[in-house]
Amino acid sequence: MPADFNGRWILETSDKFEDYLKVLNIDFATRKIAISLSQTKVVNQDGDKFDFKTLSTLRNYELSFTVGVEFDEYTKGLDNRNVKSLVTWEGDKLVCTQKGEKSNRGWKHWVEEGKLCLELRCEDVICLQVFKRKE
Repeated sequence: MPADFNGRWILETSDKFEDYLKVLNIDFATRKIAISLSQTKVVNQDGDKFDFKTLSTLRNYELSFTVGVEFDEYTKGLDNRNVKSLVTWEGDKLVCTQKGEKSNRGWKHWVEEGKLCLELRCEDVICLQVFKRKE
């Protein structure tokens, strides 16, 4: 049985997020705003079908996918790139590989000790964000 990601999650910690934004070529002003914002993730999971919403006062981003099915993703509101994405299970972790103009790009989501963890990677940068469940 896969992990249960359902719920509303509030950003608690973010390590190396600005470095991650830099490697995506996000401009200075936008980076400074982005790192100061609180983020909320809303996750709806039905088996292997997922809807992720990342909400903030600057931008919102929505992503829907089915595990194991490759899809075209336009990272609108992030770095505005077209990538081919594939999400798979590695144990209880959701692992996404994104193929496009940036190398070694993707993310991992998992739940650990009641918290939602997100590892963002691009080129040689790894950012770790931790979210707590909103009651």
